[in-house]
Amino acid sequence: MFVKIDLTSDVPIYLQIKNAIIEGIARGELKEGDSLPPIRQLAEDIGVNMHTINKAYNLLKDLGFITINKKYGAVISVEGFNETFMENLKEELRPIIAEAFVKGIDKETFLKLVEGILDEFGGSKNE
Repeated sequence: MFVKIDLTSDVPIYLQIKNAIIEGIARGELKEGDSLPPIRQLAEDIGVNMHTINKAYNLLKDLGFITINKKYGAVISVEGFNETFMENLKEELRPIIAEAFVKGIDKETFLKLVEGILDEFGGSKNE
C-alpha cells in the first residue's frame, strides 16, 4: 500500500494517512477483507512515528472503515452508512459549502465539482 505524506501540509500526518486509506477504499485499491500493513512496518515505510499510525488506525476503526484484531491486525471492514454518519457528514460539509458560497461558487459549479470527485471514485455504487 502506498501512502503519500506531505510533511509541509497543515493537515496532521495521522489525518493524511486516514484520508489516504479511505480514498484507497473508495477507488477500489483496498477491498473488504484486505489487511493493512502492521503499524511498525507502515511507520518505518513512510518515516513517521508508530503512534501516528496507531492514531490513524484507531480513528479509522472508530469511523467504521477497519477492524483491528490482535491476530490479523488492521483489516478493511467498512460499515454501511447510518443516521449518525449522515449527521457527521452534514456537519463536516457545512463549513466547506459555506466557504464555497462566500467565495462566489454557484450551485451548479459546486455540484459539478462534487460529481467530478465522485467520478474519480467510480461514480455511484448504485449504478
